[in-house]
Amino acid sequence: MRVRPANRRLGILLSGRGSNFEAIADRIASGSLQAQIAIVISNIETAPGLERARASGLTTAFIPSRGKARDEFEAEVVGVLKQHDVSLVVLAGFMRILGATFIESFPYGILNIHPSLLPAFHGMDAQKQALDHGVRFSGCTVHFVDQSLDGGPIVAQAAVPVMVSDTADSLSARILKEEHRIYSEAIELVLAGRCEIEGRRVLIHE
Repeated sequence: MRVRPANRRLGILLSGRGSNFEAIADRIASGSLQAQIAIVISNIETAPGLERARASGLTTAFIPSRGKARDEFEAEVVGVLKQHDVSLVVLAGFMRILGATFIESFPYGILNIHPSLLPAFHGMDAQKQALDHGVRFSGCTVHFVDQSLDGGPIVAQAAVPVMVSDTADSLSARILKEEHRIYSEAIELVLAGRCEIEGRRVLIHE
């Protein structure tokens, strides 16, 4: 199945500092990524990333998740994204596991970035998991979101060597630099209609 977004309007979802959001916004501002951030949404009112988006003059929304059923919260978020004509949803440190309500509203229209070379080290503390397992290389992965945890089809990956002296923090910092690079590259591949999903594989077309 060829993924063909209807437009280049992004909806950014974040819960924290939003460094990947900032990297994407910088690429758009420089002209190296042809896209528009239609809205930035957070479930945390004090998220630094949301504050930075406001300061940049972007359209933002705070939609609290606390005390709500998942379906109720997701329906609210989907409604706002649809209202702003979002074609591709980009998760940038959004600390919620998405359910069927959300995923079915944007089939193969949600991207996430994870700080490991998936399928290794799903879930939280992926960098610590990599160190605990003694791997020689770790990295990051951009993937489509489906109903499996960090298990959707892979769009892009970048490898980072693991040093003997590494801590979880130092490894995380080096991986983050690669995240900032490949996330925008993966977004452009999807927006340009160059991704075709064949089973679990993403074929990249010229």
